[in-house]
Amino acid sequence: MSLSIPHTKDLQAPDAAGPPHRSHPPMLPELPWGFHSCAADTPRAPPWGILGALSPCHPTPRRWWLKGLGTRVRLVIAEKGLPCEERDVSMPLLEHKEPWFMRLNLGEEVPVIIHRENIISDYNQIIDYMERNFTGENVPQLIPEPGTLLHSRVLQYRELLDSLPMDAYTHGCILHPELTTDSMIPKYATAEIRRHLANAGTELMKLDHEEEPPLTEPYLSKQKKLMAKILEHDNVNYLKKILGELGMVLDQIEAELEKRKLEYQGQKCELWLCGCVFTLADILLGATLHRLKFLGLSKKYWEDGSRPNLQSFFDRIQKRFAFRKVLGDIHTTLLSAVVPNAFRLVKRKPPSFFGASFLMGSLGGMGYFAYWYLKKKYI
Repeated sequence: MSLSIPHTKDLQAPDAAGPPHRSHPPMLPELPWGFHSCAADTPRAPPWGILGALSPCHPTPRRWWLKGLGTRVRLVIAEKGLPCEERDVSMPLLEHKEPWFMRLNLGEEVPVIIHRENIISDYNQIIDYMERNFTGENVPQLIPEPGTLLHSRVLQYRELLDSLPMDAYTHGCILHPELTTDSMIPKYATAEIRRHLANAGTELMKLDHEEEPPLTEPYLSKQKKLMAKILEHDNVNYLKKILGELGMVLDQIEAELEKRKLEYQGQKCELWLCGCVFTLADILLGATLHRLKFLGLSKKYWEDGSRPNLQSFFDRIQKRFAFRKVLGDIHTTLLSAVVPNAFRLVKRKPPSFFGASFLMGSLGGMGYFAYWYLKKKYI
């Protein structure tokens, strides 16, 4: 999918200097599927990464479940009310290795934003770029002015929430469902994933010795590192340790939300994490809680009544238009996003290790489950 933001009088023009970002080629490469157009029949691709093109064309919004960082970028765009068209880049299908994408982003990372002649691929730089260039009378500011108390609070919680090991929570909860309650991950998934993890070493060796390997050595190296990370996250003692640390972080946030109630007592305003203003910190916290609920950790951390302020925050943020637009109903968004597009993954038949490892990290396993369901049914 692609992200497109029109140039209008309501949006500030990007400043001359702009934030640091990846240098771009003299001319943007030609992109497939009419990437810079807004045709209604623009083909869809599986939701495992996000490539954004911020261009002056009509929005064609679609709803997908994305990996954490892509979701946060989309929430920022939605909160600012910027029309957008989105284009997914499928990592299991190696679309991030396609020449057209590598010309945009040599690091082969997602998400990527294209705005005019600027190409930005770092998650934090994308958010800073959006905040720096798209804030005005009709576009809300999500990071308060420097030097203010609100600004320091937002930066504090941005750093704290960005430091949480979300991939470890995801891998660990998939592989150890006994530590979760009401997880939205199918029960048969753990055994299926473990079976493929056990065969991963053999599959990697086969790929190493193919006469015409479809995967480059850097790519194989990256996958081996990812495999090592997943195996580390399979350690139940490590998982219990980081979940305990997560509890302490949520205790801190619960206390901060209580401070806001005392600080603004008697004032008529909707309270958020850093004050009466909705900020980037709230987006990051909302996205984090959304993932934790999907993994089956919400009853452990707030739905048991232990953190009422956190419960109230989550209930309110789910009602915001941007969150409903980007994330939708947590019970229905997952499969509606993945299943229709899993046919491509089934048809291509990628190595099972790559499908399992990438999809575990990006979708908490949902695309992986859809892949195997369709493979068994139609192949």
